Amino acid sequence: MNRPLPIVERKMLSVPQGEFELVRNPPDDNLQAWDSADEFLLSHMDDLQILSAHSKLLILNDACGALAVALATCPVYSWNDSFLAQQALRDNLVANGYPPEQVKTNSGIDFPAVAVDCVLLKIPKSLALLEHQLYALRPVLHHDTHIAAAGMSRHIHKSTLELFESILGPTTTTRARKKSRLILVERDHSLNEGQSRFPDCYELEVDRCYRIINHASLFSRGRLDQGSQLLIAHMPVGDQYRHIVDLGCGNGVLGIIAAALNPSANLLFCDESHIAIASASENFHHAFAQTRSVEFRVDDCLQTVASASRDLVLINPPFHQQHSVGDAIAWKMFKDARRVLVTGGELRLVGNRHLGYHAKLMKLFGNCETIAADSKFVILSSSKRA
Repeated sequence: MNRPLPIVERKMLSVPQGEFELVRNPPDDNLQAWDSADEFLLSHMDDLQILSAHSKLLILNDACGALAVALATCPVYSWNDSFLAQQALRDNLVANGYPPEQVKTNSGIDFPAVAVDCVLLKIPKSLALLEHQLYALRPVLHHDTHIAAAGMSRHIHKSTLELFESILGPTTTTRARKKSRLILVERDHSLNEGQSRFPDCYELEVDRCYRIINHASLFSRGRLDQGSQLLIAHMPVGDQYRHIVDLGCGNGVLGIIAAALNPSANLLFCDESHIAIASASENFHHAFAQTRSVEFRVDDCLQTVASASRDLVLINPPFHQQHSVGDAIAWKMFKDARRVLVTGGELRLVGNRHLGYHAKLMKLFGNCETIAADSKFVILSSSKRA
């Protein structure tokens, strides 16, 4: 069954390939579903005229599907770590007259195992993810594969270009156009040394020592972040917490410690990132083997979780999606948490003090208690009342 299309304003992308109605996910009336770097890439592809109905095209990090929709007449593989971005792509394909399966998307963290004729890459926020992706690209490139990357000029640095040159080959950049820039890469097949440094890991001491594995792009990948440290120090413990959710789980640290301190609980780890879920799964099974009841879901917040089914939801909410900053994701997390909690169930979260999450929680739950705070972060708790 197809997911209902979001009821939001659709905006029109006009490029040489045609005009396309596009919507963002999560919706935001102040932002559009593409940027000038998408327009620049599509103009570049029109100038080259190298794609045919049989050309295999791989697109990476296509935030809302603008590139894939505009080029959907040829075989397209779209790799994206974001489940929200994949939803946006499917919605935008349908809105523009294509079936949702017109573009092949990934269901995990692996690239398609097929040689491609063209690679288009939007520069991700994480330099670690970019490095990992460039290494992962090597096996799918043949001698004539065209490689072009794009981003806003302010997001392309010397370190960005050095990664392309050291992993794939000679790299040139275009002049800026509407504050965006292209990176054009010539594959040097003699560059075959080295491999991705990811996943990497660190050790965490709480009630015992945990080995925390982190795939590329995860927040606070090299160590436990200060906010999570504070929440772990004030982790809820009690027999009433039988069904616990780690929402926006990242590498799963919060849920793992909650499981250790609540040994009778079963756990659900949810994140919109395929990379996060892969990391959380590895970490949980390394900590508990097969001794605990656990589930992992790549999901849009708690969209597929039954209402009134959980006793505790833990959140360390993000306030950005790639390069876009806002509270739309956190707001949806809070609303979904309230829906899935049983009466008397608790939402406990950590957030930056200046974000003012207490006001949102008061509006949603009618109550909000400050559990702890330091100079930067605050631990908040809200209970679902009848």
